[in-house]
Amino acid sequence: MSAAYVIRRVLLFFVVVWAATTLIFFLPKLAPGRNPIVERIGMMVATGGVNASGMQAMVDAYQAKFGLDKPLWQQYLTYLADISHLDFGYSLTQYPTTVLEVIRTALPWTLTLLTVTTLLAFTIGSVLGALLAWPRSPRALHALLPPLFMFSVIPYYLFGLILVYLLAFQFRIFPMSGNSQYGAVASLTPKYLADAAWHSVLPGLSIILASLGFWALGMRAMMVGISGEDFMLFAEAKGLKGNRIFLRYAMRNALLPQTTTLALSLGTILSGALLVEVVFNYAGMGSVLFRAISAFDYFTIYGVVFFIIVGVALATLILDLVYPILDPRIRYRKG
Repeated sequence: MSAAYVIRRVLLFFVVVWAATTLIFFLPKLAPGRNPIVERIGMMVATGGVNASGMQAMVDAYQAKFGLDKPLWQQYLTYLADISHLDFGYSLTQYPTTVLEVIRTALPWTLTLLTVTTLLAFTIGSVLGALLAWPRSPRALHALLPPLFMFSVIPYYLFGLILVYLLAFQFRIFPMSGNSQYGAVASLTPKYLADAAWHSVLPGLSIILASLGFWALGMRAMMVGISGEDFMLFAEAKGLKGNRIFLRYAMRNALLPQTTTLALSLGTILSGALLVEVVFNYAGMGSVLFRAISAFDYFTIYGVVFFIIVGVALATLILDLVYPILDPRIRYRKG
């Protein structure tokens, strides 16, 4: 892999992040007739928290505090300068809590849930799909094809609702929602970690089941595609053992396009995981983003989506750079 290619990929990473963050800055502004400051203070007036006579003065003060009284282009330049050092300002709905503090609390939950479930679904689905396409695998495995087809078309959140109804409401095996028992203080003690893991079983299971069919069917198609390649016929003609042909020749060559699909699907996987968090009231980035969108909390929306964009773009960059490790035949050179 040449240094020039790595530099181009890193530059492209920053261009993608800049373009995406620019888009998320302007999109919320397109909503007609919505002023987050007026709405927030109006809610406080309705609940008796603020005197209605001083509402306009408070609106003006908050507009100046959050920079919403400035021209749009000036807000944009300030926004770019702030996010360059991860300063997203204060949350409009949780003032004086900063957006970074909100994200710092929610990010570990989403990162852990998404990493574990994606790796499990990708690994199990790829192995299962490879076995389904391998002619020497047990015939009983083919009975899994109809469920896998079904799993591949069911959305993440719908699986979550089904699991809540069956395993939390009907049989009461798992908790229905939350990260841990109500009122528990987050800590690194074995008791709390075990409780958090137990609460994450249903959200994690819904993500795994919803994506398992996709990875299995994709891997099966790739394995079928390479079964007639010359290198496969040559390996069989040499009399190599079946397990070696399966692992070293078939699966290794099918994993590269499967990994490419993983890079391209990270956005879909992440969006599905965020919806699952909303269904289970899981205190991750999805729940934070849902509440921010509902309240038109611009600054929290900017912060959460920025971290999502950077995470997806960074994961795609890493996967692109490790392709030569998965397949030594790949070399990136100029021209």
